[in-house]
Amino acid sequence: CPLEVWLSIHWHHISVFLPMTSDGNHADAMLDSLFIQESEEGYRNPTEVKMSQIVLPCHANHCGELSVGQLLKWMDSTACLSAERHAGCSCITASVDDIHFEHTIGVGKVVNIIAKVNRAFTSSMEVGILVTCEDLYTDRQWKVCHAFATFVARRTEAGKVQLKQVIPRTQMEQMEYSLAAERRRMRLIHAEIITDLLSSSTAQLGTGRDAVPAERTRVESVELVLPPHANHQVSTFGGQIMAWMENVATIAACRLCNAHPTLRSIDMFHFRGPSHIGDRLVLKAIVNNAFKHSMEVGVCAEAYQGGEPLRHINSAFMTFEVLDSDRKARTLPRIRPEPVDGKRRYQEAIARKKIRLDRKYIISCKQTEVPLSVPWDPSNQMYLSYNNVSALKLMDTRNNWVLTSEKNKVRLYTLEENHMLCFKVEMHVSVPAEQTFHLLSDLRRRKEWDQHYESCEVIIQADEEDTLYRVATPSVSKGGKGKDFILLASRRKPCDARDPYLIALRSVTLPTHPPTEDYTRGEVLCAGFTIWEESSIVTKITYYNQATPGVLPYISTDIAGLSSGFYSAFSACSHFLEANKDSLAALPPSAL
Repeated sequence: CPLEVWLSIHWHHISVFLPMTSDGNHADAMLDSLFIQESEEGYRNPTEVKMSQIVLPCHANHCGELSVGQLLKWMDSTACLSAERHAGCSCITASVDDIHFEHTIGVGKVVNIIAKVNRAFTSSMEVGILVTCEDLYTDRQWKVCHAFATFVARRTEAGKVQLKQVIPRTQMEQMEYSLAAERRRMRLIHAEIITDLLSSSTAQLGTGRDAVPAERTRVESVELVLPPHANHQVSTFGGQIMAWMENVATIAACRLCNAHPTLRSIDMFHFRGPSHIGDRLVLKAIVNNAFKHSMEVGVCAEAYQGGEPLRHINSAFMTFEVLDSDRKARTLPRIRPEPVDGKRRYQEAIARKKIRLDRKYIISCKQTEVPLSVPWDPSNQMYLSYNNVSALKLMDTRNNWVLTSEKNKVRLYTLEENHMLCFKVEMHVSVPAEQTFHLLSDLRRRKEWDQHYESCEVIIQADEEDTLYRVATPSVSKGGKGKDFILLASRRKPCDARDPYLIALRSVTLPTHPPTEDYTRGEVLCAGFTIWEESSIVTKITYYNQATPGVLPYISTDIAGLSSGFYSAFSACSHFLEANKDSLAALPPSAL
């Protein structure tokens, strides 16, 4: 974004595009390469637990594929052992997030599961789980799924367990440590997003003679919790509960399509309470909604003993497809909601599908198929904000930057890797970190120190952390048009001393602000500031930018060593911060 916008136009020999896998997932490409590099170094995370299992006929369904329920048992067991290795005591599964199954696994293949603690919070910890499949005859391996589980430490006789901090040792661990805070934030506000979507929903209920009554898909089953179903804590094994839930959900899906469905994804398993040996678990499932090629099944687990009332143990939403002989998704019949509570479930399923599509479009889209700017609306704010902050954090964790130039303690670094060009500028100021954060957060004040900010206005104040701006910048060539940018600015305060303050910037599109004849519309993929508190009065500021074609004209002469514009801009920034370090005007835009 214009510093983000910053260079002259003569650097023609750099091809700039993002690294990505065949499915366009930028983050996966980076994570895969990092995983390989760290494996070669021989370092092993002290919380890492590995499990390898050969898929036997007893683990498979009638199609000869590994039962998802069995896989969930293995994943939960591995993740729990990792959590307990870190906590030093028994742990309980609190949730398992967003599981997306990329491939099925046949009999005779080997399943490899790796789990390790990414980060510990006050009373919980996140465990990352990676599942791969291995063919022993061809030595080929491929990814099956990637999930994140949350565990809490069980209270001991001494009282509540105080979890020790996770100390990231490698680049990949630092990346996951940093992103874990964003994922936790998304878990906490997910219910609010659903509520907001429902309040504005205008979806029509399924009608017509060919619509299948949802009541026909309803499944209820009961399981008695026996000793083999319990874990080493004499509680019902979380993976077993998830397996039972997957079983009834599959039956419900079968009743809609009269065929064997394939499970594609699971929204968060949320464990709401414990279950023990002797409990009767009542498992209920129903198809909430059917779309053209997929259906959502809602499933819950409740427990009771004797004549006591039912206790809500767990709930989840599972998305199924039905594949034809060519492994392509078949068209599904429509669903007619049941009259009692069906309308709510029907509309909530639409809201969850929108969230899934937004997440897929924003986080995993191919740059060659969509513009860098993605549409903004309140319903996808959560994922846009997550992607905005995560992209900046990914750049911040890279450790192979090359120092290009330095002047009066302002340093310019570049990084060209996998055909991707990034740069960062680093300096120290004698201003408290929080004040620096507030001063740089309000982009309207940036023109006070950045000559490339001609004007800046707030378009939408989404909330305290997310603001949309329109920024106008002058032309870099005489007589040319200036550029304008529609930017989402996402602010984050640190969760603890290992986190910086963050101001992340990326382009979005708004129907109310289309391109105009007076300006060329520019795009910013990833830019922003990390602000580290080094002492009560000394702050380290690092500015990052992923050099998209729209940004290169503003920075190329600096990177090529033909200009010291970066020094002038950041010297002005330093003077601006020091001149306003005691100013009460350092408030977020929402307070101004």
